[in-house]
Amino acid sequence: MGTGLYKKTKYCIAGDQGLLVEYGEGIDPGINAKVRAMAMGLKETKPKGIVEIIPTYRSLLVIYDPILTNPYILEKFMGELEVSAQKKSLLPSTVVEIQVCYGKGYGPDIENVARTNGITPNEVIQIHSKSEYLIYMVGFTPGFPFLGGLSEKLFTPRLETPRLKVPKGSVGIANNQTGVYPIESPGGWQLIGRTPLNLFDPGRANPLLYQAGDKIKFIPVTEDEYKELLNKETL
Repeated sequence: MGTGLYKKTKYCIAGDQGLLVEYGEGIDPGINAKVRAMAMGLKETKPKGIVEIIPTYRSLLVIYDPILTNPYILEKFMGELEVSAQKKSLLPSTVVEIQVCYGKGYGPDIENVARTNGITPNEVIQIHSKSEYLIYMVGFTPGFPFLGGLSEKLFTPRLETPRLKVPKGSVGIANNQTGVYPIESPGGWQLIGRTPLNLFDPGRANPLLYQAGDKIKFIPVTEDEYKELLNKETL
C-alpha cells in the first residue's frame, strides 16, 4: 500500500459509538494537516451528538452519543465539512523548546542508537537536536507527543523487551519516530536522554506545554543545567 492522501475519504464504523474517518496512509504532514483541519472544523461547528474527537496521524476517531446521532448523519456532515475545511488555514505552529540531557544515566540506549547507525553518541545528539519536529498526535499516555521528521540516520528498532518503568521525561526513538514520556510508564523505545521539564501537569490551566500541530525543538543541556532546571520545576 502506498502513502499519501486518499482520493476518497474512508468511513468505518467503530463499535456502537464511534466513526473512524481515514484521510490517507503513512506518516505525512499533508495528511496530518487535513486531520487537524477537520478536527478544528468539528470543534468549531460542534455538530449535535459528538462527544469526543480524537485525531491521529492519518485519521479521526469521532465518538458520538447514539441517542442523538448516528454514523450516517455524521458521514454526510463530515463530507460537507471537508469541502469547506479545504479553504481554511491552520494556525502557524508554535515551536516549543524542550531541554534534554543526552546520554549518561539519562539516555541508557544512546550507545545502541549510535552503534545501529554507525555513528558516535555525539553525532546522535547533534542530529537529534538539529531538527524541529512536528507533533502529529498526542496519546498513548497523557501528553505523549508522537513526532515526525526524525533523520534516517537515527532510525533504530524498538527494544526487543520493553521496560516496565520508563522514567518521566525520557526522550526516545522507535523506528522512524521520536517522542517524550511525560509520565513514568512502561515502554519499549530506545532512550537517548531526559528532560527535566514537567510536560504534563493536570493542575495547570493548560496541562500540556504543546498540542498536535505544534513543533518541538530539543535543546541539549549539561547534567548540571539539567539538575538546575529540575530544581526549578519541583519548587
